[in-house]
Amino acid sequence: MELSEQIKADISQNSIILYMKGTKEIPMCGFSNQVVQTLSHYGVEFKDINILEDPEIRIKLSEESGWPTIPQLFVKGKLIGGADIVMELHQKGELLDILDIS
Repeated sequence: MELSEQIKADISQNSIILYMKGTKEIPMCGFSNQVVQTLSHYGVEFKDINILEDPEIRIKLSEESGWPTIPQLFVKGKLIGGADIVMELHQKGELLDILDIS
């Protein structure tokens, strides 16, 4: 499977997926860590993809999403955004509705 097809499949097959630097166990940048901590706060399960494992992932992901920065959070196949948008949604109390958890 071509990388761009794999990215599309991963996004569609995982209800919450985070493309990040590092892993949810060991984030490798502050922005990725912020998003991991926020998602952990809500207790949601999510798939993490470490873009540092293959530099092509970042390129193909940005081509697919139209978003230039990492991390990138997708919920139900839709790009939510990067760390700044996730934090803003969290602070406004809107992230919970997006994650659709009770």
